[in-house]
Amino acid sequence: MLDSVGVTGAAIRIAHDHLLGLYGPLREQARSHDLYRGARSDWRVIHYATFLFCRSTVVTNTAFNSLPLSAAMLANLESLGYAEMTPIQAQSLPVILKGMDLIAQAKTGSGKTAAFGIGLLNPINPRFFGCQALVMCPTRELADQVAKEIRRLARSEDNIKVLTLCGGVSFGPQIGSLEHGAHIIVGTPGRIQQHLRKGSLVLDGLNTLILDEADRMLDMGFYDAIADIIEQTPQRRQTLLFSATYPVGIKQLSSKFMRDPQTVKVEALHADSQIEQIFYEISPEQRLEAVVKVLGHFRPASCVAFCFTKQQVQEVVDHLTAKGMSAVGLHGDLEQRDRDQVLAMFANRSTSVLVATDVAARGLDIDALDMVINVELARDSEIHIHRVGRTGRAGEKGIAVSLVAPSESQRARAIEELQKAPLNWQQYDQLSVKEGGKLLPTMTTLCIGSGRKDKLRPGDILGALTGEAGIAGTQVGKIAIFDFQAYVAVERSMAKQALERLNNGKIKGKSLRVRIL
Repeated sequence: MLDSVGVTGAAIRIAHDHLLGLYGPLREQARSHDLYRGARSDWRVIHYATFLFCRSTVVTNTAFNSLPLSAAMLANLESLGYAEMTPIQAQSLPVILKGMDLIAQAKTGSGKTAAFGIGLLNPINPRFFGCQALVMCPTRELADQVAKEIRRLARSEDNIKVLTLCGGVSFGPQIGSLEHGAHIIVGTPGRIQQHLRKGSLVLDGLNTLILDEADRMLDMGFYDAIADIIEQTPQRRQTLLFSATYPVGIKQLSSKFMRDPQTVKVEALHADSQIEQIFYEISPEQRLEAVVKVLGHFRPASCVAFCFTKQQVQEVVDHLTAKGMSAVGLHGDLEQRDRDQVLAMFANRSTSVLVATDVAARGLDIDALDMVINVELARDSEIHIHRVGRTGRAGEKGIAVSLVAPSESQRARAIEELQKAPLNWQQYDQLSVKEGGKLLPTMTTLCIGSGRKDKLRPGDILGALTGEAGIAGTQVGKIAIFDFQAYVAVERSMAKQALERLNNGKIKGKSLRVRIL
């Protein structure tokens, strides 16, 4: 075995070969050595080597090849369409790859998942099937999205296993998966804590701990659970904390559990933002009807309307439905199956409006969102920026409408100060409902009473629709498969035909119950 001098020597050699562009092969040589294979803490060899390289290298561009990443990782990033680093990636990755603790303030959609995903994969030893990286998220939906992205990033490595541990699903299968081993765990604090108490999860070999959307986890009351989990991890670990805002609880966590963390922050709004913000002053009594008028005037194909409480969510959904509009609600009291259904319907464009609380909507990855409506102004101006940032992504234009009662004027001034620009106030009386019929989506969702546990695949559903049901492939939208249910979008005009033929036919050789949502 190498002694401590040997470890340092190996690290220096690896760092030297970074400069020669040979880091990937030599990292594999280091991993094959007895020292790396036998000990759980030898990720320090890689981190120390990377530190030596990064200390003498200033990242002067946003290309991923400016970082000390393996050739395999760079090739994978290119194949995934990662051309250049986003601002949060450019600022945080050099820090992460040095093995330093980090506090990063950035919103959803900034590219933060790839930032910590690339970073946590760097020291992973594929030959040790213990938990080497732990990512905590506020919701199951976010955990699933994070795990999916890490799996994509891990394609450059051999046999990296990523496991999600979240509530709302059976405990037993998770224990079975843990017994087979996993390199990376992504989950919610409550379920992770349960596994630690039962002894089914052990964190002795943990290298990297990530708190994703830490502010929302604190909002949901997870501080004690997070603290309990962190206390069961090795002291010699790297801790990465990502948060859209920086409340007092974040400061408490960082001061107690992080070592000299570096801080990076990506500005909330950029000068080249494609988001048009509009503010309307209304009376409290006008609020519900104002949502109807905004939707009727702008006629977005997809919209998220943000509310404070589940009661307000339900009031808005009921009012929109009574006006003939398609809307679904999302809040923290929904059962997991109902959440899956709501999110599937909104993602596949079979409902136009998602009415949600901030916490329930946190971490949702929504493509091409046309509009955001602030049914009531957020009490925190940075949360307002986070809401607004849901639209206008990837160079697309977006509209954010805020309904402001007189009692919310102070909140509006705080937003104005944060944006360092005057707000765009327009007259509420000038809103007019445009012609074009009811605001109804073009797709309809079919719910199938079978799922992942029955080994149902998207191809099975598509084949049944385009075969026995006689539906053209172009008339089928997104397919989402969960453990015991599956959802598929079809064009509204073909929904009844698809329902009848699927109920009278078979999917994967079985007769399954299908219904329209």
